[in-house]
Amino acid sequence: MRSFYNFKTLARLIILALPLSLAAQPQITVQVDQPGTNISPTMYGVFFEDINFGADGGLYPELVKNRSFEFDKPLRGWRLLRTSPEQGSILIMRDEAKPRNPRFIRLNVHQAGHGFGLSNEGFRGMGIRTGESYRFSIDARKVAGNSTTLRVQVVDTEGKILAENRLAGFNKDWQKYEITLTANATEAKAKLHIWIDGAGTLDLDMISLFPTNTWKGRKNDLRKDLVQLLADMKPGFLRFPGGCIVEGFNLEQRYKWKDSIGPIDQRIFNINRWNFEFRHRPTPDYFQSYGLGYFEYFQLAEDLGAEPMPILSCGMACQFNTAELAPMDQLDPYIQDALDLIEFANGPADSKWGKVRADMGHPQPFGMQFLGVGNEQWGPQYVERYQAFAEAIKQKYSDIRLIAATGSDPSIFPNGEAEVDYLWQQWRMLKPDIVDEHFYRKADWFVENVDRYDTYPRDGIEVFVGEYAAQSVAVASPDNRNTWKTALYEAVFMTGMERNADLVTMSCYAPLFGHEEAWQWRPDLIWFDNLQSYGTANYYVQKLFSLHKGDRLLKATLAHAPALDESKRGLFVSATLDEKTGEVILKVVNITKTAINAAVELAGAQNISTPAKVIVLHSPALDDANTLREPKRIYPQESTVAISMPNFRYEFQPLSLTILRVAVEPIDNQQ
Repeated sequence: MRSFYNFKTLARLIILALPLSLAAQPQITVQVDQPGTNISPTMYGVFFEDINFGADGGLYPELVKNRSFEFDKPLRGWRLLRTSPEQGSILIMRDEAKPRNPRFIRLNVHQAGHGFGLSNEGFRGMGIRTGESYRFSIDARKVAGNSTTLRVQVVDTEGKILAENRLAGFNKDWQKYEITLTANATEAKAKLHIWIDGAGTLDLDMISLFPTNTWKGRKNDLRKDLVQLLADMKPGFLRFPGGCIVEGFNLEQRYKWKDSIGPIDQRIFNINRWNFEFRHRPTPDYFQSYGLGYFEYFQLAEDLGAEPMPILSCGMACQFNTAELAPMDQLDPYIQDALDLIEFANGPADSKWGKVRADMGHPQPFGMQFLGVGNEQWGPQYVERYQAFAEAIKQKYSDIRLIAATGSDPSIFPNGEAEVDYLWQQWRMLKPDIVDEHFYRKADWFVENVDRYDTYPRDGIEVFVGEYAAQSVAVASPDNRNTWKTALYEAVFMTGMERNADLVTMSCYAPLFGHEEAWQWRPDLIWFDNLQSYGTANYYVQKLFSLHKGDRLLKATLAHAPALDESKRGLFVSATLDEKTGEVILKVVNITKTAINAAVELAGAQNISTPAKVIVLHSPALDDANTLREPKRIYPQESTVAISMPNFRYEFQPLSLTILRVAVEPIDNQQ
């Protein structure tokens, strides 16, 4: 028996070692004349969470940190400018008449001159570009004396003035004042200096410096280059605002959407849940100003042509932290928040919350269809809270599609597989519209589980792969990188999701953004610093699948697939039809280090239009990665290839994702 086993093993190894030229050639067959299920417009989307300084210091480009002194330490991010104590002093004041934003700073200038003021360090510095203008605004009032002039400067790391302007005319009442500064040089680590000329007392609050060159040119809107990277993906949905910040370390710190709307100075600061989560990346200055709030999220989704997908607290704090629970008899305020949010998004302009939206500048409803109840919750406590939400929401808004969770990745939370199995048993009975699954695994897992959804029950519940990313080292490791291997193996998994598009109707990579100097978690889809940004190899995989998703699923089979090793195939395919252009879209992922010459048959196709379009994402080394210095080291290359027959051969590069778009006779003429 032992000798027989050894013989079989040796034979298998010999077969695997044979050159491809000696083995049966791979055969890809696409049933063009049998289009299947519709590909959901929401198949590929983006997930935003305020992690890695993704909002303040990132997508929301306010340059002043702690602009209204509401952080845990009122002067965090600020420094007093003076050459001697006799020049002046400051007081942190609290005005209970402004309960949503009570703190302000009082500056007492004892000596007239040019040597007293405040400096703000920004978010790891301030990114300033030569020739561009910046809007400085401040709430101020004069309490006493002659301190009626502010000199506002942006300086570089050596103190050289990059931009300067003055403000004057303060009186005894709070007013907002604005000036514009234009930069004479580019600097990634600039600081803001505010000098007070003259003796006296001034009160200051809501000190802001904002680029005027924002997304769509809106005043104090989003960072242009980061939104453009999202827009280029053409995402089907935008999931927000998280992520674990939805839950909070405790219930008091959960994301309260009503705190994030209305006038900027009426939005309530909150500590960011990622402020203290990791010992290896402590960020005590990480807070949420909510300048990027729910209105801005909905507006961004609209700009992107994406479905808005908010996720709300279900009365459970993060179960990895305090695991606080709101008692069931005290859950009504949480449920009411959900009902009010639907009215804010979809209600008429004369409804209570629809009017709030209209007053913010959007009288027309946003048309929200999806709502997540809880983020990564698990256990029977979650099920009973979900049921309470679902009953109330469906009774009033039956058309809202509810998303239930399966906890975190089962590999990283207590008794994970059993917890996920329990939740799926419950969801099979309760029938939420959509169930959300998360996977943060090593890259090989994504290849080994490419067929994961082939055997899932088709019982009317759709699957949302709401967070996933291949980890190059380990979950939450600071050594993770966005390598080509992680991106390529994610592409394999995406072919499996696409082949099961009747079941998997939404998916998104996570997290989305990472600041090069202020991250807590990696890998991330898009990286940036104060001046630049770039898409990772993972970003381009996501982008290519999104731009080339098609409208109808086509059955694609692969015969004689080459092997990567004893447990993994080396070639993977999926196919769809673009009904508008009449193109077959064939996606092929080759994870071997050998070019693969495959026979391709477009079964049932006629009148092939040549040339076909080819998009290839490739790198010769699995540990390659894009960087700020080489942002397009791994980048899609487009070309054409002459294809005039439904049967042809094509050589797929090693370690590559290839997309072929072949125009064929319109399918309607073949049915």
